[in-house]
Amino acid sequence: MEEIAFGCDHAGHSLKAAIVEILQARGFKVLDFGTSSADLVDYPDFASRVCESILNQQAVQGVLICGTGIGMSIAANRYKGIRAALCTSVQQTELARRHNDANVLCLGARITDNETAIACLTTFLSTPFEGERHAVRIAKLDV
Repeated sequence: MEEIAFGCDHAGHSLKAAIVEILQARGFKVLDFGTSSADLVDYPDFASRVCESILNQQAVQGVLICGTGIGMSIAANRYKGIRAALCTSVQQTELARRHNDANVLCLGARITDNETAIACLTTFLSTPFEGERHAVRIAKLDV
């Protein structure tokens, strides 16, 4: 099974811990880049670690969690080759994978409940990229 990289700031640590525990129980391999407490930290530091792990092929996908998911998605999308999608529903998550080949799921711990976040993550990990017409569009992102 391929590795999934996780990172969060202080606002996302509880949601990250819950998700990681569930994934590990399901047999997934997890790279946890922190943080592990409510102590204030800067979200770009954790986005960087997750994105670098994907770009260096240590992980195939990543999950970033902050209070709203907005900061993490902005930080992650600064990396060429990263397609981070902030998702608040299963439908958004499915389309982010099918049409955009998203390789990082961003979640907002203050706006998405645990059940929805887990459903989004399950969808993110199980939904393939459709390719074809979407592949042409994806290629235009990394210029």
